[in-house]
Amino acid sequence: MDAVAYIDPAVISFVNDNLIPLRLQSADPVLGPRYKVKWTPTLLILDGEGVEQYRTLGFYPPDDLIPSLLLGMGQAKFNLPDRSAACDCFGKILADYPNSSLAPEAVYLSGVASYIESHDVTNLIGIYDRLVTEYPSSPWLTRADPYRLLKK
Repeated sequence: MDAVAYIDPAVISFVNDNLIPLRLQSADPVLGPRYKVKWTPTLLILDGEGVEQYRTLGFYPPDDLIPSLLLGMGQAKFNLPDRSAACDCFGKILADYPNSSLAPEAVYLSGVASYIESHDVTNLIGIYDRLVTEYPSSPWLTRADPYRLLKK
């Protein structure tokens, strides 16, 4: 990641504008075991209390690293719960990185967050419809498949 993703100007700008980065060695005697770091790179999105909200393992190229970080930020907001802010993060993935491998998950989570806030089943149906149209080979379509049964 040091040779490709971390030196990318867009990644540097995104991290500096949105996160408080902390880098530690997996062998750190306190934080390594606390966060169960077994493989590098491991990227964690933590909340203000240091509670893990999202984890990624392995290399991400710059074009997928930013969407991955946005997804983690969205999940942290989702768990607060600040579903509107979560939808903003997921929406940014869909607007700016629609071809990212993380986009189908963003469709799913955005629809779920919207449903939780509104209790309007059209949000769940919309997940299925968008995934079947835009990301038909995504495993997220399998997870959304029951929502097609909500269509009248």
